[in-house]
Amino acid sequence: MLCAALAASAQKVTVEFDQATFFPKYHTFAIRDGQLNSGNPALNSELVKKRIDVDIERGLSARGLVLVTSGPADINVRYRLGVARGAALEAFPAGWRGYGTEIVRVPYAEGTLVIDLRDAATRSLVWRAISSEEKRDPIKLEGKLDDMVKKALEKYPPKQK
Repeated sequence: MLCAALAASAQKVTVEFDQATFFPKYHTFAIRDGQLNSGNPALNSELVKKRIDVDIERGLSARGLVLVTSGPADINVRYRLGVARGAALEAFPAGWRGYGTEIVRVPYAEGTLVIDLRDAATRSLVWRAISSEEKRDPIKLEGKLDDMVKKALEKYPPKQK
């Protein structure tokens, strides 16, 4: 029962964007900065950074944007990955005939990946995706990074009203 409660926590992706921005004008992008903020060395490595860079490149290229490795681009991409530890209290029926409640402290790690797209000409933020995932083991967050980037970039360009 406890495992079912943990498995139910799913990846969350939220997107914010500037309603006044005309996104079809963007044709090129450059990955300018990536920051990893984790106390876990496995998630703070150069290999993780390269992996996120490749995932972003793949995701934006699939949406028709072209990577620029030197010189100006239409959009500058910056991202941050942070990992924090926490604990949730889970309650479930316990005791004789199910009367009573047992409360268990369940440790988890929440990973949050923020991807910002900034207009290179104005330097203003035009699109932001925040993807978060909860796992009992911080190392398992590394296995979810590809999916976190993919689900976030599936929401680009935004559907404007």
